[in-house]
Amino acid sequence: MVATLSAEKSQSAAPATAPILEAKGISKAFGHVQALDRVDFELYPAEVVALIGDNGAGKSTLVKILSGVYHKDSGQVYIEGTPVEFHSPVDAQKLAGISTVYQDLALVDVRDVASNIYLNIEPTWLGLFINFRKLYADAAEVLSRLRIDLPSLKVNVGELSGGQRQAVAIARALARGQRFFLLDEPTAALGVEQQGKVNQLISDLKRHGSTVVVISHNLEHVFEVADRLIVLRRGRRVGTRKKSETTKEEIVGLITGAIKGDAVE
Repeated sequence: MVATLSAEKSQSAAPATAPILEAKGISKAFGHVQALDRVDFELYPAEVVALIGDNGAGKSTLVKILSGVYHKDSGQVYIEGTPVEFHSPVDAQKLAGISTVYQDLALVDVRDVASNIYLNIEPTWLGLFINFRKLYADAAEVLSRLRIDLPSLKVNVGELSGGQRQAVAIARALARGQRFFLLDEPTAALGVEQQGKVNQLISDLKRHGSTVVVISHNLEHVFEVADRLIVLRRGRRVGTRKKSETTKEEIVGLITGAIKGDAVE
């Protein structure tokens, strides 16, 4: 038997303020596969949102549209009410301040911490030579803002633990002045202690006014860090819940379809 929940509960999960990022009616197909079907998505200032669902639910596709990797088939993205179009990740970063940290982190293992944080945006003298003194000072300041403690700024990132590498990837995004952080499975393959440090990083990003989206299968982690949970199922948004107003059992029901959500028919 499938339980049914009122759409009013989903609507009440939205904060009272206006969204700073809003996607309306986003659809995307790959051949005959409808990856996203009229999905709405919104983000508010200084919140942590968990985007959850089974494999194939559409999480990665939505994130790649928001980060400029994929182009939507239909729908519209708005930043503070203004329509925007992202044709590349550079567009998403420059036009909206969106940065995505994928599972592989895209770090250069043979370069040190500071060089990875400022990769391709190194401070220079007269635009010609890297200003290493400023590079290391700026890297130290970014790490300090996030309360990240590493053995040295000059250690190659290939020698760091999984949690430390995740921290460097997040610091790199912060150094670029991003306001939205999309974190793809940030605690995957991490031990309990390292997961705790990543949770602290997410809290610190929120404390600095950033908005964070966590894409995760780990409900334990989601309930530790998220303010709101958005559930996708088979390419549709089936529910939005405040963490304080839901349970893991309800979220599992929305993910599996045991609880009928409020997807658009």
